[in-house]
Amino acid sequence: MDRPLRTGGPTLAVVAREAGVSVPTASKVANGREDVAPETRRRVTEVLDRLGYVRRPRFTPDRPPALIDLVVHRLDTPWSGAVLHGVEEAAHDAGVGVVVSAALVRTRGGRPERGWLDKLSARGTAGVLFNLAELNATQHTWLGQHRIPYVMIDPVLDPPPGVPSVGATNWQGGVSATEHLIALGHRRIAVVGGYRRKMCSSARVAGFRSAMAAAGLRVPPEYVRHGDFDETVAHRRMRELLALPEPPTAVFACSDQMALGVCQAAREHGLRVPEDVSVVGFDDLPQARWSVPGLTTVRQPLAEMAATALRLLRRMMDGDRPDGVRTELSTRLVVRNSTAPPT
Repeated sequence: MDRPLRTGGPTLAVVAREAGVSVPTASKVANGREDVAPETRRRVTEVLDRLGYVRRPRFTPDRPPALIDLVVHRLDTPWSGAVLHGVEEAAHDAGVGVVVSAALVRTRGGRPERGWLDKLSARGTAGVLFNLAELNATQHTWLGQHRIPYVMIDPVLDPPPGVPSVGATNWQGGVSATEHLIALGHRRIAVVGGYRRKMCSSARVAGFRSAMAAAGLRVPPEYVRHGDFDETVAHRRMRELLALPEPPTAVFACSDQMALGVCQAAREHGLRVPEDVSVVGFDDLPQARWSVPGLTTVRQPLAEMAATALRLLRRMMDGDRPDGVRTELSTRLVVRNSTAPPT
């Protein structure tokens, strides 16, 4: 596969703008891909020639592809699998190699240490994708000083100004999940959020509160719990909810993993899902389809988020600046069998 060579000349973004096409389309033509309409190919090729855009020859054993790092929180989760799938496909299209690591779980405080970051520079990484990573100010500064481009996928906290990130419309997803339960006739609706300070969890809980307020429904403080995106913790939170004098008839769990813990706690309490209590998750991981009953959930496009982040990183590796700092992909409600009108 051919890969553009940055020699101080025009970037793919400039070529795309001049030819009136998208950057991915310009990249396909520059890389000799076949899936481009003949007229589009002719127009882009003319611009490439006119601007003097230079391409590297095809990769050979003595000219390996650019290497990027994908750093995930853990490797043994369906979430990581979906992200890896998206990165893998996009990396193949972009002609880059990927090194995958779960260094964050082996370091103090959940953050990569300086020694780990040094390895990025030592092995000549061209860029980094951080998934569910929490970097402190010193680490952000280190990456900038070493001129290593990086993109955050669903970051824990707001990145520093100028650092691009890719996520989903978490607030809208929280609204959609809650409005679905309200439309079914539920009024006593609880929410089990993830980590309190995590951006996506806060946004989903905020969406829940907004939908409840729009419907004129009060949210008792005891109806808001946090399960740390962990099935076991969410199981405990559901048991606490069911012990209330007026337990909820429906629960919005801010991840599928937590929703499974909520369902298990309900069953252990002698309740049926959805006849006695309705449950909505968030993610649409494979378990949501396999569970019994099938889990109603909010789908966030994990693979597409990862692929978008890699394409953005690839442009940064070519010297382009991202058009925007935060990119959000749409979520959508997937209705299955874990929700029903209250009895």
